[in-house]
Amino acid sequence: MLMRPDPTFYPSPKLAMQAPTERLAFVSSFDPTGRRPDALKVVDVDPRSAAYGTFVGGVDMPNTGDELHHFGWNACSSALCPYAPHPHVERRYLIVPGLRSSRIHVLDTKPDPRHPEIVKVIEPEEVAARAGYTRPHTIHCGPDGIYVSGLGSPTGDGPGGVFMLDHFGFDVLGRWEVDRGPQYFAYDFWWHLGYDTMLTSEWGTPRMIEDGIQPELLLGSQYGHHLHVWDLRRRTHTQAIDLGKQHQLVLELRPSHDPTRTFGFVGVVVSLEDLSSSIWLWHHAGGKWEARKVISIPAEPAEENDLPPLLKGFKAVPPLVTDINLSLDDRYLYVSCWGTGELQQYDVSDPFNPKLTGSVHIGGIVRRTPHPKAPGVALNGGPQMVEVSRDGKRVYFTNSLYRAWDEQFYPEGIKSWMAKLDVAPEGGIGFDERFFVEFDGLRGHQVRLEGGDASSDSFCYPS
Repeated sequence: MLMRPDPTFYPSPKLAMQAPTERLAFVSSFDPTGRRPDALKVVDVDPRSAAYGTFVGGVDMPNTGDELHHFGWNACSSALCPYAPHPHVERRYLIVPGLRSSRIHVLDTKPDPRHPEIVKVIEPEEVAARAGYTRPHTIHCGPDGIYVSGLGSPTGDGPGGVFMLDHFGFDVLGRWEVDRGPQYFAYDFWWHLGYDTMLTSEWGTPRMIEDGIQPELLLGSQYGHHLHVWDLRRRTHTQAIDLGKQHQLVLELRPSHDPTRTFGFVGVVVSLEDLSSSIWLWHHAGGKWEARKVISIPAEPAEENDLPPLLKGFKAVPPLVTDINLSLDDRYLYVSCWGTGELQQYDVSDPFNPKLTGSVHIGGIVRRTPHPKAPGVALNGGPQMVEVSRDGKRVYFTNSLYRAWDEQFYPEGIKSWMAKLDVAPEGGIGFDERFFVEFDGLRGHQVRLEGGDASSDSFCYPS
């Protein structure tokens, strides 16, 4: 029998952009009350289907209180990389952690992708014993295994870091770092596989985040404000890039998809100087890695009575950039402004000089902008987790950030929804007025697309 690679694996971004159009989206969702199990929801995203824009399946978790957050595939195009090839693995299993419970679920989508099956549950005690970490956050499939970030230690303090699962039995292999240097906070991680380089970002320890943002820590510049650079093969820390103490909460990383290029973008949630958010470009120059601010998004003035208690004294709405995403051709960067209720599109063909090419509003702390499908219904929450189709023509997003932080910025409680944008060929975005998915009591978070998406693959060969 001839063994062939999974047809959803592609050696280059250009070839991946020619992949079949997704028909299903998988969405993690959680119960903010903790009384019923969280669920992975399956949404029909095929415009030709009679069930378009509705839930067509899913699976409930076996416990309560997990708070499903980020999740990812067990394998992807990085399996074709020459130094650690695994072409016989399949993009079949979704690795779905509970951020609050530290429990990791392995879901098999192959028998029936509309109704994934839970085939393994890794309990938090095993993660802590083997890796020394808790609160698993981000999942990325690498050429040599499954990488998982953990926000902290079993005590709820630091350090956080990265640990590994194997590709086959999903066993916890252990901590990834050999020498972490000064790194203490953990959040996202990504890599430039062609340059044997990993980058990581910073949020805070579990004690600093699980009950909401702590104003005294924020105003004291005690949340994360660094990028960390690592030797990916040697698993050692090589450089810390300080973005400045005023730039608090360095979150989502999005590297260039073209493996011959050495740049990427990271979002910073808030500046203590003016409540603005910012996007920073990292790049390799002169034998070292550097970072510079390339986009600044200002706060918007607001009446004190329209603001939640946390913001009343500032009399402004911060953009609160909480997610970003980069199209597979490295042309468009999408920026979620969760506070002001705006999703922005930038042309980053020249990554040093981004140009705003599109914007839509929905929800927001003050605006409460409706969706075109129901123009009379005010919405809360705002664009948050954003996912881009492989061909770059469709953008999906949900509106919940994290339970404790949801309640601080939207104290009335977020009513969760999922929306979709269509992308114009030469830039610009607009709502698909047919697509507006509402969650019944649960809150939707990350979206993964059938067959892969713009933020779930790494490529080892240039287009």
